[in-house]
Amino acid sequence: MKVTVIGVAGGTGSGKSTLVKRLQEAFASEDVVTLCHDYYYKAHPELTYEERTKLNYDHPQSFDTDMLVEHIRALKENVPIEHPVYSFVDHNRTEEKVPVKPSKVIIVDGILIFENKELRELMDMKVFVDTDADIRLARRILRDVRDRGRSMESVISQYTNTVKPMHEEFVEPSKRYADVIIPEGGFNSVAVAMLIQNIRSLIQEA
Repeated sequence: MKVTVIGVAGGTGSGKSTLVKRLQEAFASEDVVTLCHDYYYKAHPELTYEERTKLNYDHPQSFDTDMLVEHIRALKENVPIEHPVYSFVDHNRTEEKVPVKPSKVIIVDGILIFENKELRELMDMKVFVDTDADIRLARRILRDVRDRGRSMESVISQYTNTVKPMHEEFVEPSKRYADVIIPEGGFNSVAVAMLIQNIRSLIQEA
């Protein structure tokens, strides 16, 4: 079975998740699996909760990218995997693991997935979601306060101290590796329709 790997990158709150959802819906009949880089945050059982809250979660070293690379390679070889589960409330990996079967289409989603050369080289198409920083910050505040139990002050502090500097150092420069750049991500209907058509062509070629 030929496997098509699509990478979707972009800054926090850029619209990546909405784009991934649109792709999942478009290729539901093709047997799709999604692996989020966020699943692969490193575990820190040796640290207290307070210490974990102070870690820089926007640096490439905060992810176990080697494990993600191994998992994609395994799926491409038709071998099932179990991906880890990360709790954004506890800032730590949980004991849970999620079984994933090999599929024809693998969507890889994350802010830093184009920063790693080994990971990039596994992708058949790389899509970067490009959205204005003010919109991204507003979406991040809404998401973290509503879904992750955070205070607005802590979200803004984290954004200023680590998210914004890491975006400028790692995320934005990785845009140059993209095959396709989509302003506003999943909210850009015309670009999404064209992207779906391109991915269909890739799958048919396989």
